[in-house]
Formats: sequence, structure tokens, C-alpha cells
Amino acid sequence: MTKLVSRLFPSATNMIRLDHTHVLSTFHQYKASAPVRVKKGLVNTMCTALEVHAQLEEEIFYPAVRAVTQNELIAKSLDEHQEMRRLIGLLRQMEPEARDYDDTVAELMRDVMHHVADEETLVIPEAERLLADELGELGMRMTKRRLQLVGPRSGEIALDMGRAASGNTAAIAMVGLAAVGLLVARRTGYLGSARRIGKSL
Repeated sequence: MTKLVSRLFPSATNMIRLDHTHVLSTFHQYKASAPVRVKKGLVNTMCTALEVHAQLEEEIFYPAVRAVTQNELIAKSLDEHQEMRRLIGLLRQMEPEARDYDDTVAELMRDVMHHVADEETLVIPEAERLLADELGELGMRMTKRRLQLVGPRSGEIALDMGRAASGNTAAIAMVGLAAVGLLVARRTGYLGSARRIGKSL
């Protein structure tokens, strides 16, 4: 794994920060007064993003951090992921018209914001200190795994983004759709090119 190849991908910690930004941005678009279609699209988009994010952390990032530190924050983060999955499960079974739908979304938002604060102030700095030379490779592995997780769900993701689009967010949603399509289309070619570059250097 060369430095050139690792630069083709975001580092693991930058990828995590980008995921946090995306989810929080989607959260901030959510309004209790929004049309049912928009609320459903936004919540489904958040839930899918959180599910993929948590799986990437649990499969790749957290084990790497645990290998170099006894940091108890990883155990806490795993507990937070479980609570997040519980709330996502509730939201997946509810309709936006349900009396406690908005309250459940708000509870998920609070939990995620707390989790993001912990990760960005404690876990990520620790990882960047102890795993600096490995973050590029971890980012490449996480990118490859993300494509595997998102590919089969691309239709669902596109539908949810379409539902969430209203007013000024329509342009953002279309850019997101184009990005998902590009990632899926390049899934094998892009990663294959990166591997070929790595082998030739």
C-alpha cells in the first residue's frame, strides 16, 4: 500500500467526519411541520447513513483503534450504536403521522449529536495520534466496504433522497444522487485502477 494510493481515498478519520457532517446536515433539514413525504425521506436517508456508518466503524475503524489502545470509549461507542439501532428500528416501523414520530426523531438526533461530540473530541484525535500511518489504508478499506454496503441499496437511497427533496434541497439531492450513481458505476473500475497503481509503484 503506497502513499499515492492512500491519497486517492479519504483517510478513515476524515471519512468519519464527513459522515457526521452529512447526517447532522440532514437532521437540520428535518421540520415537524414538513410534508409527510419529506419527513419520511429525510428520516430514511439519516437512518441508512447511520447504519452504514456504524457498520464501517465496527468492522474496520474500531478494531484498529482497539489494537493500539485500551481506550474504553470504543465500548461506549458500541453501546451508543446499539441505542441508535433501537431508535432506527422504531422509526423504520413508524409512519410520519404517528404521534411520537417527531419525538423519536428528536431522541435519535440528541443521541447522535452526543456520539459525534465524543468521537470527534476523544476517539478521532486518539486514532490520529496512534494510527497516523495507517489512516489512509483504513480509509481505502472503508471506502471499498461502503460501496459494497451501499450498492445493493442504491435504489432505496435514491428514492429516499427524492422524497426528501423540497425547495432548495432539491439541488443538493440531485448532486447526492449523481454521486451515488458515480460511486456505484465506478465500483469495480476505480478500485481496480487504484490497485493497479499500487502494484506498479
